[in-house]
Amino acid sequence: MPDDKKNDSRPKRSRAHKAPPKTTRRGAGAATAEKPGLKTRQAAAKILAAVVDRKTSLDGMLDQEHGNPAYRELNDADRALVRAILNSALRHLPRIRAAIDSLLQTPLPEGARALDHVLTVAAAQILYLDIPDHSAVDLAVEQAQADPRNRRFASLVNAVLRRLSREKDAILAKVKAIPAMPDWFYDRLVGHYGREQAERISAAQEVPAAIDLSVKSDPAAWAERLGGTVLPTGSVRLGAFSGAIPALPGFSEGEWWVQDAAASIPARLFGDLTGKSVVDLCAAPGGKTAQLILAGAKVTALDQSSSRLRRLKANLARLGLEARTKEVNMADFQPEELFDAALLDAPCSSTGTTRRHPDVLWTKGPEDVEKLAGLQERLLRHALTVVQPGGLVVFSNCSLDPREGEEVVARVVGDGEDCERVPIAAADWPGLGEAITERGEFRTTPAMLPLAAPFSSGLDGFYAAVLRRKRA
Repeated sequence: MPDDKKNDSRPKRSRAHKAPPKTTRRGAGAATAEKPGLKTRQAAAKILAAVVDRKTSLDGMLDQEHGNPAYRELNDADRALVRAILNSALRHLPRIRAAIDSLLQTPLPEGARALDHVLTVAAAQILYLDIPDHSAVDLAVEQAQADPRNRRFASLVNAVLRRLSREKDAILAKVKAIPAMPDWFYDRLVGHYGREQAERISAAQEVPAAIDLSVKSDPAAWAERLGGTVLPTGSVRLGAFSGAIPALPGFSEGEWWVQDAAASIPARLFGDLTGKSVVDLCAAPGGKTAQLILAGAKVTALDQSSSRLRRLKANLARLGLEARTKEVNMADFQPEELFDAALLDAPCSSTGTTRRHPDVLWTKGPEDVEKLAGLQERLLRHALTVVQPGGLVVFSNCSLDPREGEEVVARVVGDGEDCERVPIAAADWPGLGEAITERGEFRTTPAMLPLAAPFSSGLDGFYAAVLRRKRA
């Protein structure tokens, strides 16, 4: 990270009360000398505001071609710093807010959202990143002074952050017990899983996820070659890794693809598909489609997005695999011939993926879960109509909320007319027995699959069930 090495937390002289930087004449105008690192922090605060206040997806804003303009203007090193700041801020936001609030004599004024984001960005650096405290403090003060909305609060920013730097060990100990997720979501976890399990899930989501690979064949050999570990799913989990994925052996040859171990489970639930016709109803980016092809199926892959479908085709081309593709909303899909099986990895709130996408819990709410659960039920009922009687439908999603999983399937199966549940046997999944529910469904959480190190442990939160269309 540029200009940032760990330093002690002794208070430094603040620039808050110094005279503003001198200006340099350039032609007819004047340009103020800009402190190195200021644009990086300004970009982080702008993007944080978009996530928290406007519920904008972080991935889109960090896209190098079409993302936030302030982010795209930065060099690669500064972009990496922005990502680190945002990931830490979003991963620990309730604790950061509590830490800041504990140092304010009175709450921030109404409408001071820009000031709140400046403080949050700085506090994330002080509390959770290996960045000199004085750098985080000084740049936050500069940031406040550069914004007409916050200029009058520059002294407040300086005082609060200097004290946070001095007392950070005690403050971190004090806020550690606060769940690192929004209240609405933590309360739902407690209601569904119990408090002990909810705390384990919350703690697991504070640790970034490792990189998992699905391999075409011989996971043990690829694990040895790449310095990874073979998981119970057959996936290969890499060790600590910071390089470029395409530079790894086997990528250009199409021997493997990146896919979380939990995401690889649904396609495996069909078993041997040799010679069978299978439709992947929400197929992009294509990881599950590739699994179905390798299992011997003749695959038709659907997606309603042309850009996502292009990405799927490119991914399959790299892997040397082929599938019939069709751009269509699956809810409108009426096949000429019914399929032997269908995979429905349904749109969901994605709350099981926050180890990789810490913005999810701040861009979604309870209303999104309810809306998506209704959509999933409609899609699942339609999926049962595209397979022949006796055909299988695997329904899955990456939500931790049973409203989007168990409850959807319970309503569909409960009707008793069109389908029946096909229980998954725990004996078929050694090492993942705790993920098989009493009803024979899969339910993974980030707190499962403990390994030697926290970084190498865990799974995305995933739900999967197998249904069979009843014969007439």
